[in-house]
Amino acid sequence: MAGAWCRIAPVQPPKDDPAWGNRTEGAIYHCSRPGFNLDPDPNMTYTRWLPGAPEAIQVDPAAVARDILARLDLEAITLGMFPLGDNDVRLGFVGWNSWLWAESPSEKQWGPLSSSDSGSGITVTLRAEVDRVEWDMGDGGVVVCGKGTPWSASLTQGGKNIASPSCGHVFERMGTYTVTATSHWNVQWSGAGQSGSLPFSLSRSASYLVGEYQAVNG
Repeated sequence: MAGAWCRIAPVQPPKDDPAWGNRTEGAIYHCSRPGFNLDPDPNMTYTRWLPGAPEAIQVDPAAVARDILARLDLEAITLGMFPLGDNDVRLGFVGWNSWLWAESPSEKQWGPLSSSDSGSGITVTLRAEVDRVEWDMGDGGVVVCGKGTPWSASLTQGGKNIASPSCGHVFERMGTYTVTATSHWNVQWSGAGQSGSLPFSLSRSASYLVGEYQAVNG
């Protein structure tokens, strides 16, 4: 594949030329980066040293895809929860419908994001977006959702104990729980006549306080 873009220089520079990088084996090649149609672009030609004929050099497109994924610098979602459960004033309650959602996710937290790389002599394109979020509630319960629905008073008839239409959980015991939301990404890549997927997930955790609602008779 790389042979479509690299040709051995008809006149090899002397061994003390910087292009050799103090090497004595291999050869100097004239290479052209692929344009938008993936054909060699003569306006983007550069000189490089190669240890052998470019046809013999194997570039792993999956490895290039992993490099692209790392450069995207994706992030875990911010946990949206109601009741907030972050202190003893805003704690959740046993038997109450807690709502769960991804709080205003950015592109880096949810996608879709696409990127490509042609620097290795092949063009690899990658696309990533969250497929699902797995909520480990810390009490043995696990909930699998999409983005979820942000809680609002209007959706709960002024704050009544109404279940989320898309993602929620009911705690059955008092306690302090560690809630962990793991976003599982769907990462697909293609290049050099190949394609595949990369397993990828990110997690974020928060403490969640659950109390017992006490009715007081006057």
